Amino acid sequence: MLEKNVDLSVQIAGLNIRNPTMLASGILGISYEVFKRVHEAGAGAIVSKSISVQPLEGYKNPTVVSVECGYINAVGLSNPGVDAFVKEIAKNDSVPIIVNLVGSAEDEFVSMVKKFDSLNILAYELNLSCPHVAKVGLEVGDDHELVSRIVRSMKSSTKKPVIIKVGLGATDIVETARVSRDAGADAVTAINTIRAMTVDIHTGMPVLSNKIGGLSGKAIKPVAVRCVYEISKNVGLPVIGCGGISTWEDAVEFILAGASAVQLGSVIGERWLDAFKSITKGLGSYLARKGMNNVRELVGLAHKY
Repeated sequence: MLEKNVDLSVQIAGLNIRNPTMLASGILGISYEVFKRVHEAGAGAIVSKSISVQPLEGYKNPTVVSVECGYINAVGLSNPGVDAFVKEIAKNDSVPIIVNLVGSAEDEFVSMVKKFDSLNILAYELNLSCPHVAKVGLEVGDDHELVSRIVRSMKSSTKKPVIIKVGLGATDIVETARVSRDAGADAVTAINTIRAMTVDIHTGMPVLSNKIGGLSGKAIKPVAVRCVYEISKNVGLPVIGCGGISTWEDAVEFILAGASAVQLGSVIGERWLDAFKSITKGLGSYLARKGMNNVRELVGLAHKY
């Protein structure tokens, strides 16, 4: 049970969400029936897998490997494409879905928005930070002029909030967030996975078929907390924290650093959907012990010091 008289609802980018936990993009992300299960398990919102204009097959196996500090994945943004995913979620009547989009040019994003915009979805999250697929992701995020054009085109094509997902590329992550803000973005998700690899010492071969993948899990949490703190402090947009969150203590740390909400990814592979209720329960108890009435009082308190 959640603590009585503690309000966990959050307002971010004009959205009202029942609690600050979200399913991160790329985890259980293309089935509407699974989205319903995640919502019933306690998630405040669900972010879809990255959707592209055309279907993407992704990389050959192995695409995910467990390492001592988390996971490295190079799935390759595999997804059924915009038309198939529109059909998949067209029947949505109650699940708070944020659609994650990926592409390499502004017209690709705009064409997808035109197909999604009449559906019952909350917002769009733009993947500007995938670390292991060429010509999209980080290559887009590192081109600030292109980022600005994409965000402006999106904002002129929809009245739904536009959230940008940033990562650690060749440019300053704070500057990428600032450019996005100036172009009209409503919020920032920080961060995506970090470029990494692992090699099999017995065969001498890289383990992943793509060789390079993205590291997620506990190893990247301190980096993600730093990025959330700097973006929140210097850019002024609402921030959604992502990266290594597996306990209510992790969620509190991100919120203190400036996150208005948090996304859960790798922990789902370890604790399945129980993580959502466990984290919200722990967060509610923490707020009650602190004498706080709502989670919004906690956002950014670390900036005072």
